[in-house]
Amino acid sequence: MAENKDYVLPPEEIRRLVELDRQHVWHPFTQHALWNQVEPLIITGGRDEYVFDAQGRRYIDGHSSLWCNIHGHRRAEIDAAIRTQLDRIAHSTQLGLASPPAIELAARLVEIAPQGLNKVFYSDDGSTSVEVACKLAFAYWQHRGERRRELFVALGNAYHGDTIGAVSVGGIDLFHRVYSPLLFKTEFAPSPYCYRCPLGQKPDTCGAANGRPACAEEVGRTLDTHCGKVAAVVVEPLVQAAAGMITAPPGYLARVRQLCDEHETLLIADEVATGFGRTGRMFSCEHENVVPDLLCVSKGLTGGYLPLAATLTTDAIYEAFLGPIDAGRTFYHGHTFTGNPLGCAAALASLEIFQRDRVLEQLPAKIRLLTDGLARLAEHPHVGNIRQRGMMAGVELVRDKSTREAFPYGLQVGAQVCARARDYGVILRPLADTIVIMPPLCISSENLEHLVWTVRTCIDDVMPRLAHGMSDGLE
Repeated sequence: MAENKDYVLPPEEIRRLVELDRQHVWHPFTQHALWNQVEPLIITGGRDEYVFDAQGRRYIDGHSSLWCNIHGHRRAEIDAAIRTQLDRIAHSTQLGLASPPAIELAARLVEIAPQGLNKVFYSDDGSTSVEVACKLAFAYWQHRGERRRELFVALGNAYHGDTIGAVSVGGIDLFHRVYSPLLFKTEFAPSPYCYRCPLGQKPDTCGAANGRPACAEEVGRTLDTHCGKVAAVVVEPLVQAAAGMITAPPGYLARVRQLCDEHETLLIADEVATGFGRTGRMFSCEHENVVPDLLCVSKGLTGGYLPLAATLTTDAIYEAFLGPIDAGRTFYHGHTFTGNPLGCAAALASLEIFQRDRVLEQLPAKIRLLTDGLARLAEHPHVGNIRQRGMMAGVELVRDKSTREAFPYGLQVGAQVCARARDYGVILRPLADTIVIMPPLCISSENLEHLVWTVRTCIDDVMPRLAHGMSDGLE
C-alpha cells in the first residue's frame, strides 16, 4: 500500500484517539462487543478514489464512503464551491427565507429528473427524504378527501432508512423487527430476489420474459386486496441496495408503475442509493422510462461531501397542499438545516462535473470492465450469485454452491473477507455475506480491476480458515 506522510499522525496521537473512540463513540450498525476487540482504522485524508489512514497507508475506497462519494475525494471544483459559499454565508433557514444555492439546485434537479417532477422539498439525508415522501403521499389523499387511503405497500428486504417512517416501510427483519410496535401499517409484497425467490419461481418461467414477473404481479394482488386504501407503493428502483444489491428482473419497475396507475395510487421511488449515475443513468427509473410520483435522492447528491436530501414531486401533489391559511393544508414539516447553502453549493458543483466531464458517457466502458471481472469471479465455488446494475454490484457468498446454503450468520464471512481486503489496499463493507462493490464513478480502470481481484483473493484467503473452524469474529 502506498503511503502519504501528509496524513500521518504520531503513534501517541493514534493511541489517544483509539482510546477516546472506545470510551465515547457509538458507531452505526456496529456490534461494539466485537469492535472494541480490534484496532479501528482511523481515516485522516482522501484524494480521488483513495482514502488514507493515520499511518499514511492508502486504500481504494471500494464502497464510496458508504455509497455517497461520486467524483472522488477532495475534488477541486466541489472544494472551491464550498469555500466560495463560506465567504458568503454558511447557513440561513428556508423557513420564510430563500437562498440562491437552494433555488438554483432545485431548478437543476427538475431539469435532470424524470419529466413532470417539478417541485423540490429539501431535507438532510436519505431516510428523511423518504419520510417526506410518505407524509406527502398520505396528506395528499387526505386533502383530496380520500381518507381511507392510509396504507402503504412496500417490498420484502426493503431498506429506506432508520427514522420511524422509513423503518415502517422497511422489510429487513434484522434491522426493523424490534421497532415493530412503533410503526405505521404497511403491507409487504415479495422482494424481487431471483436467486432466492420468495415465490419459489425461476426468472425464465415466472413471466419476467413478458414484462410481468410474478413478484410484480404480487404487488398488483396486494393493491387488489386493499383497493382504495393504499396511499403509495414504495420501491427502490432496480436495486434493493441494503438487502444485498438485489437486482429486479427487467420490466419489474415498469410493471409496478403500470399497476399503480391501474389502482390510481402513488409510486414513491427511493433513489437514495441508485441515483446520480450509479446504475449507468442519472436515475435508475430512466432505464424503464418510469416517472414516479415522488422521487427521493440523497447520498451522491452533493458528490458525497455534505448531508443533503431532496424529495421531488409533481405539480398535482404540490397543488393539493394549497389553500387558505386556515384550511390546514400547509405541509408542516422541515428542519433547521433544510436547503443548507453549503450542501446546495456542493451539489451544484457535482452536477456541473457530471455535465462538463461527461461522466455518464464514460461509464459504459467501466461497467463492461466490472462485468467482465465479475464474470471470472462467478465460477468460484463459494460465490453463489453475482448481481450487478451499472457500477453497483454484490457478490453473495455461500457455503455450498449447489444447494445455495448460506454460511451461519455468526461466522460473519463477509466481514472477514472485507477485513482481509485492507491488507491489499482496499476498503469494502459487506451486507451480511454479500460483498458490495460500489466505488466512486471516477475510479480508474486499473483500480477497478484491482478491486475485483482483491475480492477474489480475499475469498481464497478466508475460506481455508473457515474450513478449519476458525473465525476472526470481525465486523
